[in-house]
Amino acid sequence: MKAILHCDKKWGIGKKNDLMFHLPEDMKFFRRTTLGKTVVMGSNTLLSFPNGKPLPKRNNIVLWPNGDKERAKEDGFTLVESLGELFALLRGMDDEIYVIGGAMMYRTLLPYCNEVLLTKVDADGGAEVSFPNLDEMDEWTLTEESEPMNDNGYVIRFCTYSNSEVKDL
Repeated sequence: MKAILHCDKKWGIGKKNDLMFHLPEDMKFFRRTTLGKTVVMGSNTLLSFPNGKPLPKRNNIVLWPNGDKERAKEDGFTLVESLGELFALLRGMDDEIYVIGGAMMYRTLLPYCNEVLLTKVDADGGAEVSFPNLDEMDEWTLTEESEPMNDNGYVIRFCTYSNSEVKDL
């Protein structure tokens, strides 16, 4: 399992249940990477999407305690109501799985991720929620980092971190 996201220079990842920056190159990378794959998210992340609908052309799994099962069926996403239910479902999957938010899902599932695909933005986005600083965690190593590039007026770098202590689901 992998996590995919962008963060600002303070490891902030969002505010007002939304992204802090409009980054077309980062969005292309996200789309290209997750298309046809399984994405795992919390209910707030789902609700932050246009019309609260799941991402097209992906297997969307949403952890949503007491979520609306009828809505999940109509909108075409898999609803799980507990971490136990989520882990049981993920253990049975062969797909590439990407955790896509929000902050609580990242924090909860990070120990189970073997990689984090992180777009670092050299700016302060005024975040209300943040991601753990992987540079300060012994089990995480920066294994790849792109050259800096401009994305809609921001300097970004695509980074890959690897986890040396992945927990089993």
